[in-house]
Amino acid sequence: MLRLALAILAAAQVTPAPVATPTPVAAPTPVATPVTVAATVRVTITTTLGRIVLELEKARAPLTTANFLRYVDQHRLDGATFYRTVQVQPDYGFVQFGVQNRPGKVLPPVRHEPTTQTDVHHIDGAISLTRAAPGTGAGDFTISVGDQRFSLDAHPERPGDNLGYAAFGHVVEGMDVVRAIQDRPVAAGGHFAGEQIAQPVVIVSARRAPLAAARP
Repeated sequence: MLRLALAILAAAQVTPAPVATPTPVAAPTPVATPVTVAATVRVTITTTLGRIVLELEKARAPLTTANFLRYVDQHRLDGATFYRTVQVQPDYGFVQFGVQNRPGKVLPPVRHEPTTQTDVHHIDGAISLTRAAPGTGAGDFTISVGDQRFSLDAHPERPGDNLGYAAFGHVVEGMDVVRAIQDRPVAAGGHFAGEQIAQPVVIVSARRAPLAAARP
């Protein structure tokens, strides 16, 4: 009996087999979502004849676009005018607007970005920076009516000043307004004889616009 009792007690004291402890697994490292930088930016110009929406090439023509956005963000175009119309033939020419070098409105000029560098061309609806010599463009701009690549783009094969003008975007809404401005009557005199709009079209405001909200 004693032997049986000792055997039962010994069996009861056997150490149970160890239970496997699960190995901790590290949480996966979150993958950073790449930040997408928009290649373009939109600006809405509200005039007394209607609105014009521009899409500007921030990636391809960064200096000229940044220059225009300075005038927009600082509200320097508010109250400025479309003051010039050039119409070589119906639906061909350009309109011009801006601060007209007025003290207190004009900012320092920007380095010239030719179309051969940016690949932004003077197609119908292109917005471009006016200039005298290359690198003098500041606060006045044109919008092309019709394809102007032959006359306004850079053409290095030509003699003389062949750097053209700096196109930096195009109209995505409101070409009917641009054409209405181009058709405005002109005054006999003025700085641009035969091209000075008799009653300039006033810019009520120029503001950045979300891409989605700017679509027709």
